[in-house]
Amino acid sequence: MRQTIFCLLLSLCLGWTLWETPAVAVAQSKSKPSDKFRQLDEVLPTPNEYRTASGAPGHRYWQNRADHVISVELDDERQRIQASETITYTNNSPDELRYLWLQLDQNIFAKDSDAFRAQTSGGLDRVPFSVLDSLLRRPEFDGGYKITAVKDAKGQPLRYTVVKTMMRVDLPTPLKPGQQVSFAVDWNYNINDAVKLGGRSGYEYFPKDKNYIYEIAQWFPRMCAYTDYRGWQHTQFLGAGEFTLEFGNYRVSITVPDDHIVAATGVLQNPRQVLTPEQIARLERAKTAAAPVLIVTPEEARRAEQGRPTGRKTWIFQAENVRDFAFASSRKFIWDAMGHNVEGNQVMAMSYYPNEGNPLWEKYSTHAIIHTLNVYSRYTFTYPYPVAISVNGPVGGMEYPMICFNGPRPLEDGTYSARTKYGLISVIIHEVGHNFFPMIVNSDERQWTWMDEGLNTFLQYLAEQEWEEKYPSFRGEPQYIVDYMKSENQVPIMTQSDSLLQFGNNAYAKPATALNILRETILGRELFDYAFKEYARRWKFKRPEPADFFRTMEDASGVDLDWFWRGWFYSTDHVDISIENVRWYRLDTQNPYIEKGLRRQERESRPVTLSQERNKPLPKRVDQYPDLKDFYNRYDELDVTETDREMYRQFLATLTDREKEILNAGLNFYFVDFKNIGGLVMPIILEVTYTDGTKEEMRFPAEIWRLNNFEVSKLIVTPKEIASITLDPRLETADADFGEQLFPAPSSQVTFPGFQGAASGAAQPDAVGAQGAE
Repeated sequence: MRQTIFCLLLSLCLGWTLWETPAVAVAQSKSKPSDKFRQLDEVLPTPNEYRTASGAPGHRYWQNRADHVISVELDDERQRIQASETITYTNNSPDELRYLWLQLDQNIFAKDSDAFRAQTSGGLDRVPFSVLDSLLRRPEFDGGYKITAVKDAKGQPLRYTVVKTMMRVDLPTPLKPGQQVSFAVDWNYNINDAVKLGGRSGYEYFPKDKNYIYEIAQWFPRMCAYTDYRGWQHTQFLGAGEFTLEFGNYRVSITVPDDHIVAATGVLQNPRQVLTPEQIARLERAKTAAAPVLIVTPEEARRAEQGRPTGRKTWIFQAENVRDFAFASSRKFIWDAMGHNVEGNQVMAMSYYPNEGNPLWEKYSTHAIIHTLNVYSRYTFTYPYPVAISVNGPVGGMEYPMICFNGPRPLEDGTYSARTKYGLISVIIHEVGHNFFPMIVNSDERQWTWMDEGLNTFLQYLAEQEWEEKYPSFRGEPQYIVDYMKSENQVPIMTQSDSLLQFGNNAYAKPATALNILRETILGRELFDYAFKEYARRWKFKRPEPADFFRTMEDASGVDLDWFWRGWFYSTDHVDISIENVRWYRLDTQNPYIEKGLRRQERESRPVTLSQERNKPLPKRVDQYPDLKDFYNRYDELDVTETDREMYRQFLATLTDREKEILNAGLNFYFVDFKNIGGLVMPIILEVTYTDGTKEEMRFPAEIWRLNNFEVSKLIVTPKEIASITLDPRLETADADFGEQLFPAPSSQVTFPGFQGAASGAAQPDAVGAQGAE
């Protein structure tokens, strides 16, 4: 065996010819079928003229359009919405449409909703009264839509059918490709108490001053998306899978009590009718201010809380090329604003919050908006809209075009914890960031939560790290996902939104961590950033599918990543790579002074046994009778003899200068055996510490596992002796046993024979570099 290894190394380094080796039976893989590097061709949809093999929109890509004109009245006495809308729907598809589907998401609050009836229970152990209160209130609350009319452009009734959270409108004549149709819908509904009943929309009541904050979303019948990949996306709304929508222009008239301040998607069209001259002047000053300007001050908000309205006002907003519309309204709002240039686009960053939100909100909200727009624009595309708004109210965190709802507040006395402070900054970054994904890169949220939440959480992590040093991000770093990755109760990321287990970990944390690893460890920042920006650019104002993301990242980076998508997105494998063993070899130089000297050192370093120690003082017969001693009493097999020297001279005479160089290099050969315990193939990253105290990082790509997904060995060749090896030393890969060491280094080495000519056969175990790792 020693001769075999020796000759192998010589043949590789020197190009010598080996003797032919006997045929060896090759073990089959049938008992352990596994190919982590199998391509995704049979999994991903076939490219076509709408979506190309490169991940870009095809030359015949299309999407439909829905423009809205809406009038809505907010009833502050009964907490109700009364509204009507005209939708102009454009069929850009190649298909003839005989009916249209609309989303009635507010029907999730209907008494007989599937979302309510399908809820499961985990028992009543230690249930807070707030939860009990919600459980008791929910069956009594009827918050579903009351559709009062559906009419065509001439005012004639259209036949419609409500199917839970969807509504089908039957067209009198089919809508052909390239045609438009306009129709009107009238409706009303009761607004839910978002504090007690939950939801992405609703009101919050303040008992002390008897006022409300309304955050209104999913409030109007919205067109379902009709797509090239599944036709109508009318999967019922059960609460988890969010919204798949069409782009369009919106003109929305919002009638509220005349002492309310309204924030909404879009640009205010009639400021002179709803704002005071002083507020208008402040807004103008805010456009070029170096810090947020108060449009409504805390004192003005307090006075409004104590008053009562004398009439009503209608605020009119215009928004272009958006996929949704939301608004907030209250007399409690403080309002600040600051103009900011985002890569050439002038944006008004604005925050709306009650006095209960200070001092946190006035200090951080608008700055967090601007910071988000700057960072996200750098990694994707320039923020295209004229407004970006953050509102404090009952909804903990929810996003809509140009506006988002965020919940964290200080305690009643104005103090706050670090958790609350960073929670506020993080949720604003996250929700404002959703303007990019999915409000502009318009993915199908009802189907794939990760395509917006995961990508957005990844960018949130990047933005947080640019806020301040050591920002306490809790998602993005690989080490934070380990416990989830090891858990049993999970499904792959590529699971439909309503069927996800451990929703936050699955759809937010795991894909964000995967992208961070892809950026830092697999591709490197330059390649990743280029490819990610290309994806965002390609699908800006379009509707990508997962395959479009996977293919674009590979197309723009030039790296085959199918193994990565398969492992991280299509499986529940986790990262757990172990160092099973380290085998240490060195060349037998055949120099008797070196080899016998090493053996002498080894002999002298052996411990004295207990018996040897106790036997040493015993009288010895040869000492009593010296004539009994002969040559062998003086002989030491480790002494260098003339015969040894002559054999060494003869051996050197057979070597070339290159062979002598290799022989005298003093190289150590370490075979490191790795085992893939978790199943997820990943790069192997080592920190090798040598006995002289120096360290070296060695990185082996994931393709090291391509021929055996379970076990691999790697040969490290170095002139230094290794003291310890640390796996994943900087916590890059989410290894379940991160920082695992083989320490100390192996206590014994194997010496394989020195040069004895090229006439020895060998089987090849690994390749050897001249020095260092292969």
